[in-house]
Amino acid sequence: MNNIGITAVGGYNEMGRNMTAVRVNNSVVILDMGLRLDMVQIHEDVEIDQIHSLDLIKMGAIPDDTILKEVSSDVCAIACTHGHLDHIGAIPKLAHRYNAPILATPYTAELIKHEIEGEKKFKVKNKVISVPQGGTYTVTKDITIEFIRVQHSIIDASFIAIHTPNGIILYANDFKLDRTPTLGEPPDFARLKEIGEEGVIAMIVESTNAGNIGKTPSEKIAKDLLLDALLGTEETETGVIVTTFSSHIARINAILEAAKKMDRIPVLLGRSMKRYVKTAEELNYIDLPGNVKIYGNRNTIDRALKQIMREGKEKYLLIVTGHQGEPGATLTRMVNEETPYSIEAGDKLVFSASTIPNPMTQANRYALETKLQMRGARIYKDVHASGHASSEDHWELLRMVQPEHVIPAHGNINMHSNYVEMAETAGYVLGETVHIIRNGEEITLE
Repeated sequence: MNNIGITAVGGYNEMGRNMTAVRVNNSVVILDMGLRLDMVQIHEDVEIDQIHSLDLIKMGAIPDDTILKEVSSDVCAIACTHGHLDHIGAIPKLAHRYNAPILATPYTAELIKHEIEGEKKFKVKNKVISVPQGGTYTVTKDITIEFIRVQHSIIDASFIAIHTPNGIILYANDFKLDRTPTLGEPPDFARLKEIGEEGVIAMIVESTNAGNIGKTPSEKIAKDLLLDALLGTEETETGVIVTTFSSHIARINAILEAAKKMDRIPVLLGRSMKRYVKTAEELNYIDLPGNVKIYGNRNTIDRALKQIMREGKEKYLLIVTGHQGEPGATLTRMVNEETPYSIEAGDKLVFSASTIPNPMTQANRYALETKLQMRGARIYKDVHASGHASSEDHWELLRMVQPEHVIPAHGNINMHSNYVEMAETAGYVLGETVHIIRNGEEITLE
């Protein structure tokens, strides 16, 4: 009988800085290595790439992986579910401590390489290996890692199944059960049912929206909402600005479609916007229209905005960073009159993103919206569908996979509690088959 240990390194006390270590006898697989952005934003003028990992750990910005000191030499792979920074953002700070390859789907792997290239403090020499959705990678004679296709608010997202002689550990972090996605294929339900029949010892699963009753709407619904909001503005001679997650390629694709229908030139503004979209284009996940313009650094953004003001706002549809009111993001700079673009009465601002539920981002977003209202802008809020599963999605996944044990992750204690209550209605028992663990704790499955 193999001994399996699951260690909560980060993301079990909070949203963000996700990192889990799974030990199979004497071999360890690390799952995700993320950043907690709001803990960085508290400190003004912080350049993450120049800060030492131990200082970032003290700040609560990255996982405290010092708890893995005793097993660090046993780490044989680092596997990442998708390309959001709360899952890959700590790789430049921590990965070099482990003599192990980094495994990820193609789009995620490219984003990881970008993160590593930007690092100033550490030399990260881990090999980054691209594994397609549905593909497997043999780590040791006893461990094979499989990437199972799912949908989330970023392309190329996967569940990670760790195959061991005793059964499967499934890492389901993050997902939505979207049967009508606008980009990519639906989740691989057939494969999920198969691994359920093969035998899943434990499932580690996000709990972010486990307290939301019902099912998370499809991205198709979000696209319809977006088209409804934007096409309702097409007759106006005002500025139209949309802000959304730079990594949400499906959403950006829908905005580009709307721009064509509105006969406006789409302009993507922001460093992260350029990085995520250009990477998606290079890997053939998206076909950009011939008239799209993309600007990443401040100088080129400001020159473009000056030209837009000169030629007329009504000719353009701006797609910008800053939906959470992040300091330094393009929309925040525009609202603070730090760019040549003037937001005036009647201009339309579409927030195709919800507010991330933590006090720092809620405060930033409140300040941003208040300033927009003071300028007379027309605000369209929550033109959006979440990328996270709601309670009925979680119920469905449990029934599909039928894990012996379940561990909620990616959330605070309230989110975990919501998950436990849902799991109990599916027959799981707290402390016996569904377990709450906190950062720094390990659960052992004999």
